[in-house]
Amino acid sequence: MFLKNAAFLFLLFLLINFRSVQAKPNKDFDITAYGAVGDGKTDNAVAIQKTIDACSKSGGGKVIVPAGKVFMSGPFDLKSNIEFIVEVNATVIANPDEKIYQKSAFRENKGEGTIWIGGENLVNVTICGAGTLDGNGISFMGAELGDSFVLKPFNIIDPRPHLLTIVGGRNIRIRDLTIRNSAYWTVHLIGCNDVAIDNITLLNNLKVRNSDGIDLDHSKNVRISNCYIESGDDCICLKNRREYEEFGPCQNIVVSNCTMTSRSCAIKIGSENMDSISHVLINNCIIKKSNRGIGIQNRDEGTVSDVIFSNIIVDSHLFSDVWWGKAEPIYVTAYPRAKGNNKDAGWRFPKGETEGRVGAVTNIYFSNIRGVSENGVYVGGSSADKVSGIVFDQVDLSIDKTTSIPGGTYDRRPSNVEGLLKGLTSAFYFDQANHITIRNSAVVWGSNRPDYFGHVVESHGVTDLKIVNLEGESAFPGKLERIKKE
Repeated sequence: MFLKNAAFLFLLFLLINFRSVQAKPNKDFDITAYGAVGDGKTDNAVAIQKTIDACSKSGGGKVIVPAGKVFMSGPFDLKSNIEFIVEVNATVIANPDEKIYQKSAFRENKGEGTIWIGGENLVNVTICGAGTLDGNGISFMGAELGDSFVLKPFNIIDPRPHLLTIVGGRNIRIRDLTIRNSAYWTVHLIGCNDVAIDNITLLNNLKVRNSDGIDLDHSKNVRISNCYIESGDDCICLKNRREYEEFGPCQNIVVSNCTMTSRSCAIKIGSENMDSISHVLINNCIIKKSNRGIGIQNRDEGTVSDVIFSNIIVDSHLFSDVWWGKAEPIYVTAYPRAKGNNKDAGWRFPKGETEGRVGAVTNIYFSNIRGVSENGVYVGGSSADKVSGIVFDQVDLSIDKTTSIPGGTYDRRPSNVEGLLKGLTSAFYFDQANHITIRNSAVVWGSNRPDYFGHVVESHGVTDLKIVNLEGESAFPGKLERIKKE
């Protein structure tokens, strides 16, 4: 009797669990089950969107791009509560047909690109896998020049797609991917809160203008770590664009353990900043073969404050005037934006205004920085009160001429002052600022010294300049003084 009851209970247990398994919904959604074809030629936007929609409607799960195939696609949108997985050796590549890109990346401002992979008001989204997202960027370029591509003319909409644009996201994770070949900005996060970007390889063509790597726009509580980034434009950029002003300040940002190369500025704050950017830590990074290394480029009424850069190696060189920057390893500036300096100048100033103003840059700290460059550190503002509280602690600079491109210039574009400032290349050049400290630092000049190499410190209109334990002589000790103050 006991054996019969035990057998009955065991069968009942199996039946209940079988029904439970049968009732459990499938949480894996393979795009090929919804019609996607991995031949590299078929546009799979509809199939991918169907897969994402089905996954989201079911309560969430995994949208899978299967391994070993290339899936071409036009624009599609992510949804909440999904994990978008591009499996190993799988690629999602943008359709090169410009006509299918119609949604502006900047709302009513239609002149600065469109959206390929998008999403608004997203919650709990992960983009991951060992595969590749490919923006097919060269397909949207004009003729190739020496160090850039010609930008094709357009009427109203610039069709070049931004690779990934998320507006109003929360709990966003991007990890373990290769992202490459963007035609415009690559990862643009607008008004996002609680974001982690980890272990991605981001490879843009270094000749593609506007091909930023990661742009944090009005975003908060963001961690970027363990990434390798190559981009024609800025690798990592913090900003507050006017088109999305309702999302408020950009703050609480940590960047660590990243390696970067840029034809513009590897790590940049600005230039678009109509709100505030604050509480930022940049630590343990390598910048190599770049134009400008670290840059704060404030050009609008917003402020920048409480930023720490530490443990960074900067290797910078001169490139053509196509690219903003003149090999400054560190660059801290606050100048009002120039009038009409951009094709979308109407979006650069507060509504109804044709002239801008600039907010203050304060409490910026540089610690344990090693710079090897053709130029020196540049700090400047439209008036002394606009740049204040800048500390250089253990900042060692080695300056040598390494390219054939003429130097002796600091790049202040875009601004209402002289954009390309001619002068001596001094290791530290300060022009209109308050409360600057240099301590425990050193300057070494290389063997190739053109006649425009200058002083260890050159200072114009600076109040409260403190120099403690700064080693090094001018580039030409018998001709130029070590420290020049005016």
